[in-house]
Amino acid sequence: MYKNILLSLIACGSLVTATAQEHTMELTLGQTIERARRQSPDAQTAQHSFRSAYWNYKYYKANYLPALKLTSDPYLNRAINKVTMGDGSVKFVEQNLLSTDLTLSLTQNIPWTGGTLFVETSAQRLDLFSDHSTSWQTSPINVGYSQSLFGYNSLKWNRRIEPLRYREAKKTYVETLELVAANATQKFFALATAQSNYEIASTNYANADTLYTYAQGRYNIGTITENEMLQLELNKLTEETNRMNAHIEVENCMQELRSYLGIQEDVLIKVDVSDHVPNLQIDLNAALITARQNSPDILNMQRRKLESESKVANARANAGLKADLYLRFGLTQTGDKLKDAYHNPLDQQYVTLGISLPILDWGRGKGQIRVARSNRDLTYTQVEQDKTDFELNVRKLVKQFNLQSQRVHIAARTDETAQRRADVARRLYILGKSTVLDLNASISEKDAARRNYITALYNYWSLYYTLRSLTLYDFEKDAPLTETERIEEVMDEMIKK
Repeated sequence: MYKNILLSLIACGSLVTATAQEHTMELTLGQTIERARRQSPDAQTAQHSFRSAYWNYKYYKANYLPALKLTSDPYLNRAINKVTMGDGSVKFVEQNLLSTDLTLSLTQNIPWTGGTLFVETSAQRLDLFSDHSTSWQTSPINVGYSQSLFGYNSLKWNRRIEPLRYREAKKTYVETLELVAANATQKFFALATAQSNYEIASTNYANADTLYTYAQGRYNIGTITENEMLQLELNKLTEETNRMNAHIEVENCMQELRSYLGIQEDVLIKVDVSDHVPNLQIDLNAALITARQNSPDILNMQRRKLESESKVANARANAGLKADLYLRFGLTQTGDKLKDAYHNPLDQQYVTLGISLPILDWGRGKGQIRVARSNRDLTYTQVEQDKTDFELNVRKLVKQFNLQSQRVHIAARTDETAQRRADVARRLYILGKSTVLDLNASISEKDAARRNYITALYNYWSLYYTLRSLTLYDFEKDAPLTETERIEEVMDEMIKK
């Protein structure tokens, strides 16, 4: 009977252990970053932004392609209307007619001039129900052109701005993925710090409890004072509180990391912090050149300058002489039957020229131009300052990163030394060759050294991914970050939808 109970307990224990293992997830920094790049809210937002930029670019490209359009505007008129007669008199006449039409047109925008060329064919049928008659009017072919002679040519400016905007969007998407990696790194090491603090607190509590138990025996035989005994009891209570606080912090950091990685299950996450860091030394001049070539911030500056020039051109066009030209040449004919309306068509021409010249506008036109120029000059100044700040930021980060690898190695050695010193201080205290103050100092130094080591690792990887986001360059592989595969994945998803 006892044997069966023991086997049942062992089976239950195995089941609990298996269940706990199923709900525990171990993540390295690389795995955390990869999950964040695919499932984090920031990554999803970046994908939506890129999709929007992609369709805006498709819309822009479509403006320079031929457009074929079929239109119809039928109407039924059965009413008494006021009609002007042939002799100039006006009468109320009862009308009962149906008009149907169909027009097929092909249009093409001309980017160099900003005009529009079109070719169309149309047919219209008119049914008079009052006298049961039908008539047709056809235009077998019409060729026309419309042009603003002195207006703002949006097609020309968009041709310079929109490709730049799309290139910026692609690079911004890649940059955002690197910033996602930096954010994931921060949350990863926040949990690593919390778990390390919990391990430290647990170890310290176990040691404090052992020392307190040992001190009770020494106190009973009178080898330590009551003050030292109370100090050890206080240490035990403090470490117990620290352990509870550390456990709460672990839960909070774990929940934040789960949320960022898009993990819906209530799983336990244990982060695996690697001690290895690449021993990279980044050349400052090479980093600056790479940043100028790859960063979307540089394209953003170029686009802002072009947009300011475009606004000046628009203000000039609106302030001066305006002229709109419309030309149309073609053939037309009428008939009682459709085939008669295509027989011996007559030529037709239609030309209009609209001119608008401001004579007295109280300086509104000049004011608009001066405002646009002032905004352009302001944009140029801001761009130059942004460029300077950008390069200074790259310089600062490169210098910090090149020192951070050495800081990690020093922090690792400090952590190891502090751990050894704490072990020695504990043994010396047990042997009665050290004071409780020296023991507490060694424990504090050990804990601080461990936290500083994790902080040094976090600073290294944070600087690394921040530099990657600024330069869009993989310094380990010595290759630019294009993320072609990810962009293609997003575009494939758009095509499927």
